[in-house]
Amino acid sequence: MEIVKFGHPCLRRKSTPLEEISPELKATVRRMFALMYEARGIGLAANQVGLPFRFFVVNPTADPEQSDEEMVFINPEIIRRKGSVDGEEGCLSLPELYGPVPRAEEIIVEAFDLDGQGFEMECSELMARVVQHENDHLDGVLFIDRMNEEELAHVQPQLEDFEKDYRRRQNEGKLPSDDEIIARLDSLQQSGSIPPVE
Repeated sequence: MEIVKFGHPCLRRKSTPLEEISPELKATVRRMFALMYEARGIGLAANQVGLPFRFFVVNPTADPEQSDEEMVFINPEIIRRKGSVDGEEGCLSLPELYGPVPRAEEIIVEAFDLDGQGFEMECSELMARVVQHENDHLDGVLFIDRMNEEELAHVQPQLEDFEKDYRRRQNEGKLPSDDEIIARLDSLQQSGSIPPVE
């Protein structure tokens, strides 16, 4: 398992709700936290590791020593948004690219945890931003999609570099073709099951 980069079809795919809490899901969540910490991130969605399912992990401290701050959101739904605030965002699938993104200042999110228990959470400040960012991933939306035209034009050269690098790696045989990736995603979504951690 690895964090996929811009150009990967899963980043633009609408995810499927999870039907069960399986041992494979729990192992996947552990691996996702490890990958997130290695990349110094504070959130990671399933799409970002090539899995088309509706869950993400968050630790706003980015510190593996503070495991009590870890949260898993399964089948999340933002049920209320209030206010609006701009803030800088980045993404582990778009390394070293940052830009200002408007988000709701406060949200209420409903989700299930890794024990299958439903919960409701009020979020503000950083937590509100990271939950909205990761929830967008589950709908195939990237933070660049929420930047204004001027800011997006500013980062366009970086996006083109990401795309070129991704295609180059495919041409060199280091990555599967888009058709192969899409066939795998289709198969996963039809099965509804998380595969064993690679």
